[in-house]
Amino acid sequence: MPAPFIYHLRMHKFLLFGCRKVASLRRTMAELGEADEAELQRLVAAEQQKAQFTAQVHHFMELCWDKCVEKPGNRLDSRTENCLSSCVDRFIDTTLAITSRFAQIVQKGGQ
Repeated sequence: MPAPFIYHLRMHKFLLFGCRKVASLRRTMAELGEADEAELQRLVAAEQQKAQFTAQVHHFMELCWDKCVEKPGNRLDSRTENCLSSCVDRFIDTTLAITSRFAQIVQKGGQ
């Protein structure tokens, strides 16, 4: 299964570059004023969220690939496409449900 391996290598390179970029931004923060530092922290947090989202998508795709793709080829048959789509949809629905429930718990705790 070369496709997931190549994707994994590309994702690793992307995440590694993202981490280096964040580390570089943190070093620069020491040289900035208070307002600039707050803005830079916001940007760093946004970059970290993007990296987490990308890693999560990669994880979903890897799990679904292993579950649904029996043998890679030039094209996916309809059964494999449906399996991949359903698999990713289940993970997204589950993640949204957990996130929503966690937000409810946090909100109740704050009241």
